[in-house]
This record gives sequence, structure tokens and C-alpha cells, in this order.
Amino acid sequence: MYQDLLDKKAKLAVVGLGYVGLPIALEFAKRISVIGFDINAKRVEMMRNGIDPSNELESSAFDGADITFTDSIDVLREAKFFVIAVPTPVDEHNVPDLTPVKRASETIGKVIKKGDYAVFESTVYPGCTEEDCLPIIEKLSGLKMGVDFKLGYSPERINPGDKKHTIRTVVKVASGCDAESLEEIARTYELVVDAGVHRASSIKVAEAAKIIENTQRDLNIALMNELSIIFDKMGINTYEVLEAAGTKWNFLKFSPGLVGGHCIGVDPYYLTYKASELGYNSRVILAGRYINDNMSIYLARKIVQHIIKNASDVKSAKVLVMGATFKENVSDIRNSKVADVVKELREFFLNVDVVDPYADSDELHHEYGFGLTQQPSSDYDAVIVTVCHEPYADLDDAYFASITKENALIADLKGAFNGQIKSRQYWSF
Repeated sequence: MYQDLLDKKAKLAVVGLGYVGLPIALEFAKRISVIGFDINAKRVEMMRNGIDPSNELESSAFDGADITFTDSIDVLREAKFFVIAVPTPVDEHNVPDLTPVKRASETIGKVIKKGDYAVFESTVYPGCTEEDCLPIIEKLSGLKMGVDFKLGYSPERINPGDKKHTIRTVVKVASGCDAESLEEIARTYELVVDAGVHRASSIKVAEAAKIIENTQRDLNIALMNELSIIFDKMGINTYEVLEAAGTKWNFLKFSPGLVGGHCIGVDPYYLTYKASELGYNSRVILAGRYINDNMSIYLARKIVQHIIKNASDVKSAKVLVMGATFKENVSDIRNSKVADVVKELREFFLNVDVVDPYADSDELHHEYGFGLTQQPSSDYDAVIVTVCHEPYADLDDAYFASITKENALIADLKGAFNGQIKSRQYWSF
């Protein structure tokens, strides 16, 4: 398979062209022939015109790429190697929603042929690829894994907004249903991963490796969030504590904050769900999830307490939220915990304005019911800086004074302005 791809006798298809799938497809298209498949015709048309719907890639990333963008299953049938990179969210009850990955499996089942490969990249619980996806493919295709086609799993390691840790610079984990498929899959990914490919012993091992990467981060951030609550009660600045503790060589440098997005705030639930199916109820992982999921409420209440104490008319009080995306310097608003903060503040009947240099106002309104304010006013009772967007780096005490009342609170969640705010009250996680 590897040699056929390299000689362009076979095509590789990427199914799902979001923030994970599109960069992978374009990297492969520099070396081999690629089919980029997505069910969203509007997104497909944008990519045909060199536009990344996720706003992650420049138009130059499309230059010279040997790729056909399509939403046609007939075109998809031309491929021999299928990479599945669809989202794996949780529902409103934090239960894994396998609908996208199951539908993608149905699509693969309709097009896969003898001798083909199917490799999943979507984050799932250990066992999902073989226990949930494989039966769908085999049923619809009438083929058997290992006999007629090969199956693999290679977890995505895309970090939105990160220009340093890219597909080429981050080690890729690969796995296959047998030794032959493992080697063919690993060699194929080595075409686009300069950092190398780690060959996992099984598909389940690769699935488990992915799921604990973000679970580990979630737990460490939860610890920092809990410490920030404790230190706040003691009147200690958390970031100053972390700066001091960070001087020790083996101190892990995590910081408190809102945990949103489509990875850290979601992936742990896939692991705890599978564990509960096996009769084990997670304690540590779910405790971390509880802390992180409730930081929005904690923040909103701190703001409300300040306003009740300082505002002459609480019902006319105004709050400015700076930053609506789930992390800095990206346009991605999926699972943004900032939306929870806005919702909580509005439940106290506060007037909330939101600004963000990267987010799309219409998308925010569609997803969360609020849009962006074009121009901040000059009479806010509180300002919340949620993410450290690059355009905020040059802001200073004078700026915050110009948009707030004299007794206003500047809530700086990431500690970006620690020690710089003198004319207003200052607070951070």
C-alpha cells in the first residue's frame, strides 16, 4: 500500500475536513494523491477556493497540493487508504456521542474494497474502533478485517493555533490490526511526520494513549483551579505562588483557567464512560472534571459579589468579557466555557458585552445566543480577560481605566496583567 501511494497508483482519502482532517490532507497532498471528503458542501466549496473554514491555515497551504475536495461518495470510492478524522463530542449529559464516527464508519463501509486500509484518528475510548466502528464497516461492505481489508488507529495530535507543534514536528502514534498493517500505516504517516512515528502494540493501546494525554492535562489544571480557590480565600495570588514553585526543577508548570474546547474538556468523559461500562466508577478523573466544569460559575459569582458590594445600581451594572474563543489566538468557539460565564452573569440580570478579535459574531449568536459588541463602552463595573489573545498583549492600566468605572474590577484569568493594574481593583484565578 505504501509504495502504491508513493507512486500515485493509489489515492489516500481523508474523511472529515475540520481542524484535524484538513491539515493532514494537505500535508499528504504534498507527496501523494489525496481525496478530501466532507459532507458539508459549503465547506467543500470554500476549500476548493483555498479557504480553510476553520481559519487555521493560510491560503498558501493549498498551493501545489494534489488534492480533490468533494462531498461525493462516488469520488471517495477511488481511494484505497482512508483516514477518518471526524469529531467525537459528548452530549448535554457528558455521555460520548459516537454519531459522527459511526456515520463515517457507514460511509467507509459503502466504499471500502479488498486490499484497502481504514485508519481512524478521532479520539475515542479504548476498544471503540474495533467494537463500535469495525462491525459497521464489515456489515455494510460484506468484507472481513484482516482478510479483505486492514484497520488501524492513529490518534490526532493537532493543537489549534499552535504554529510550532505541527503535524511534521510532533511524534505520531500508529497502530494496526496486525504486524503488516502496522508497518504500512506507520510508513505512510512517515511521509508527513518528520518527528517520527511510534508504533503501538495494538489499536487499543493507541486509543488509550490518546485518551490519557488530555485526561492528564485536565487533572493537572483541575489541581491548579482548586489551589486558586484555596489561595483566593487566603488572599494569595496564585500566579505568584506558581512562579515561586516553578523554580524547582521537577515542578510541573500548569496554570488555572477555564477548560473548554473539544479535547481536554471532552476526552476524559470517554474514558470514564467506558470504565463505568466495565463496572468501575472513576473518582479522581470525575473529580477533576467537576472542578473544571464549575470554574465558570465560580468566576461569575466573584464578579457578582464585587458588583453587589460596589455598584450603586446592580440592575444597570455592566460587564465586559474580553475573549470568547476556547483558547488564545484561535477562532474556535466550540465548547467555550466563556459562554457559560456569560450565561451565568446574565442570570443575575447583569448587562454583558463580549469582544473578541478572532471569533465570528454570527457563529457565536447561533451557538450560544449572543454576539460580539463592536466597540466597548467606558462605564463597565467589571472586565473579564478570559484568554490572552495577542492583540491584548499591549493593553495597559490606562486602557482598562478608560473603559471602566473608578471602583471596577479587572478579572485577569490568565494573570497576564499581574502587577500592572494599579488604578482599578485586580483579581485573577
